[in-house]
Amino acid sequence: MSHRVAARDQITQLWLAAVVSLVLTFPEPARSQATGSIVGRVTAETGIALSGADVGIVGTTLRAITDERGAFRLTGVSTGTSEVRARRLGFRPESTRIDVHDGGTSNVELRLPVLAEDLRPVVVRGKKIEYSGRLAGYYERLDRRSGGVFITRDQIDRENPRNLTQLMQRVPGVTLQRLRSGGVGLRMRDRNCVPLVWLDGNALPMGEADLDGIQPKSLEGIEIYLGSTTAPFQYNWTRNSAACGTVLLWTRGLDTQVPHETISSPGELEALVASLSVFTADQVDRVAVLDSMSPLRIPYPPALYAAHTRGLVLAEFVVDAQGHVEDDTFGVISSTHPLFSAAVRGAINGAVFMPALRAGKPVRQLVHQPFEFTGTK
Repeated sequence: MSHRVAARDQITQLWLAAVVSLVLTFPEPARSQATGSIVGRVTAETGIALSGADVGIVGTTLRAITDERGAFRLTGVSTGTSEVRARRLGFRPESTRIDVHDGGTSNVELRLPVLAEDLRPVVVRGKKIEYSGRLAGYYERLDRRSGGVFITRDQIDRENPRNLTQLMQRVPGVTLQRLRSGGVGLRMRDRNCVPLVWLDGNALPMGEADLDGIQPKSLEGIEIYLGSTTAPFQYNWTRNSAACGTVLLWTRGLDTQVPHETISSPGELEALVASLSVFTADQVDRVAVLDSMSPLRIPYPPALYAAHTRGLVLAEFVVDAQGHVEDDTFGVISSTHPLFSAAVRGAINGAVFMPALRAGKPVRQLVHQPFEFTGTK
């Protein structure tokens, strides 16, 4: 019997040894590799954001495309030191090494030099605008900046307030008052009386207006007048009621829509450049430039002119061998406001260029043209 037990123990030991051997033969199940993220921006050496730039980790398939702010995000990056590389058509590629920590986020900024000298910017100087439409009076007063306090659409979008009173209480001379009803009332210069409130030129019913019932992002602009002498005459019912202050609210609509930003996607253009169907500025003997005999007329967006907003657009498009901008090649590399981009887009198809020359012959060229909106009257 003891011999049987011994034999059985020996068989068991041999079986265990075989199992251990098999376990050691196969690789250990892959552990989830430690990773982190990289976020950052890609700009030109001048500091303007570059959209459509290709950003990747060298030696991997990880890549991202920058948005209209030049921002990107790479996730699932292995921990340790990685080389981040950015490239964009018309600019010299740049790379940098950065440490990535498990579960952490590393920040980086890449500045790309231009491949050729930038063209001189087209300067758009605003001339006195005759405002029209339902917002004409608002734009005229915003332009003059006399008497009232103005809150523009851009400020509303930038601050993104929870409600209207949160936005307006930051105006000097404006205070909030807790009401018996539980709501919040607006008061001017610590007065206890209720200010007049107008919505798109229509007076709201007398009494406490529920300003927080109006979504801030539904408004194009706000005018606040603390006393009776500064409010526009047509919005003063009586001198006594206007003494409590006046608030003019102007809503957004079809006439105030901000166009969707046209972000340049250089993929197709890269293929044309690679096939030598289109040349970049560093590949030609003479770059394409605007014909001084055919000045480009770009309207200054009324809302931005009234708000005294300056801006810059860096546009990308192909100029053919006859000096015309080719259809469907326009894109925006960088812009400070979509309305500026739309103004350039609307005018560029009518532009006339002196075409680029290569070996003495006119050729198609990819052009990076800056436009500067100065707001000068």
